[in-house]
Amino acid sequence: MVRAVSIACFALVATAVLFLSGCGAAFEKADFTFINGAEPQTIDPALLVGQPDGRIVHSTFEGLACRSADGIIQPGVAERWDISPDGRVYTFHLRDSTWSNGDPVTATDFVRGWRRVIEPETSAAYAELLFFIAGAKDYLTAAAKDKLKDPVQEQARRDELFKKVGVRVVDDKTLEVRLSQPTPFFPQLCVNPCYMPIHGPTLEKYGNRWTRPGNIVSNGAYILADWRLQDRFVLKQNPRYWRKPGPAFKTVHALSVKDAATAFNLFYAGKADLLLDKGLVPAQIIPQISKEPWFNSNPFLATYFYRFNVTRKPLDDVRVRLALSMAVDKNAIVSHITRAGEPAAGSLTPPGMQGYKPPAGLPFNIAEAKRLLAEAGFPDGANFPDLKLLYNDSDMNEAVATGIQAMWKQNLNISIELRKQDWKSYLDSLNKLNYDIARSSWVGDYQDPTTFLDMFVTGGGNNRTGYSSKEFDTLQAQAAAEPDPVKRAELLYKSEVVLVEKDVPILPLYFIVGIALYHKDKLGGFAPNVVDEHPIRHMYFKDKAGEKKVELSTP
Repeated sequence: MVRAVSIACFALVATAVLFLSGCGAAFEKADFTFINGAEPQTIDPALLVGQPDGRIVHSTFEGLACRSADGIIQPGVAERWDISPDGRVYTFHLRDSTWSNGDPVTATDFVRGWRRVIEPETSAAYAELLFFIAGAKDYLTAAAKDKLKDPVQEQARRDELFKKVGVRVVDDKTLEVRLSQPTPFFPQLCVNPCYMPIHGPTLEKYGNRWTRPGNIVSNGAYILADWRLQDRFVLKQNPRYWRKPGPAFKTVHALSVKDAATAFNLFYAGKADLLLDKGLVPAQIIPQISKEPWFNSNPFLATYFYRFNVTRKPLDDVRVRLALSMAVDKNAIVSHITRAGEPAAGSLTPPGMQGYKPPAGLPFNIAEAKRLLAEAGFPDGANFPDLKLLYNDSDMNEAVATGIQAMWKQNLNISIELRKQDWKSYLDSLNKLNYDIARSSWVGDYQDPTTFLDMFVTGGGNNRTGYSSKEFDTLQAQAAAEPDPVKRAELLYKSEVVLVEKDVPILPLYFIVGIALYHKDKLGGFAPNVVDEHPIRHMYFKDKAGEKKVELSTP
């Protein structure tokens, strides 16, 4: 069986080789090549939202904290931190480290980066992750109001407002952060790109072109040497990175590939050392290749779901959203389409959060779905308007969308049109609410239910549904202020019930299982973990004795 699949795969190798050779100018041979997924929308730490974007940023920048190969929080630019007895004040002590141009990394660089995230003009989707800092949310709200026409006066107004935000530069190597309430997972937040520092002179000099090769100044293990759109990122070892010795690989190629057949065959033909994205493994061959030694899978904190644009009719009617949700057989999706052992999802929050058990969610109930749709004015689907289901271009997304389209037709007698877009256009459509129903997924940024639930508070940068609920917002706010962990979990549970069983601005489908293709006997420093982060700086090639040894990959 596996041999037959292999022969079929080789038929596509020519396409993969063409992808590598059709890049224009020749590249320096890479020590390590990995398939990163779709072309990133941005590598600006304040603006990114996607995993492909994040992998590049985590390679080129570093925050106060970072992660080990197995996902454990460890010191980054901060060599240590102190926590006040009440858990509200963190004092970070920075090590001696430099930017890639030789300038020292200082506490001011972090404050500058964080302030940029909460400036209203930045429109950072992850701004709410800074709201754990006292005064950060109030600053964003106030800065957006009553703007003065004179830029000098407006800057002075902003500077005065920012004095109320709980960050204080004690000296170049000491940063004090005051939180709104005790947040035990705050060091996990400090790993997120929105908490990374920024080199001010570079931003001032180049503006929105500051992340381009030749312009960018970063502080991570690698520097960005080249960026060919729809092709690859070329990363080179940063000689000024504080960890000594530096990463094992001197030159890394991160390939931008959105087609699953091409991605799989790049790996299979030895043109890439690692494939990270499950969506880049053709679903139809997963059962056959799952027994191969280079096939690796593990659960992690991630959910695949659909968003409803509740600002559009008839999706503004909760009965319609309930009907659409209850007419989907999620078990059929994971059994016949995704086929990698994914659990069907009733909640947005995946299992495995310590001290929290998510709600069951809505059942698969065709009769009730039909009743609700009729009650909403569409008996047996009659006169149901034309709606479009948006998804970003990938074989897996298309297969899931096609399956759900068929279920809605069979179970509710309604026709939904499929709408496919490239990654950048898709994200733009989500941000502008330019869709009816849209595919989404979310990977937890830290190990707490709020990394999923906070998305859907009113006005949240990652809400992207138009959803607003006073009940949900109140429960989330109460949970944030509740010091007792048991009571806090109860409040979060109630808020998630409102989200996935009562208001349903989203349709949870399944909990994602991470898939990585790599040869364990060759590649070291890669470890499955619950946040699905795999820092390239930890990876190396093994020799026959299992020791570290760097060898050139094929490209």
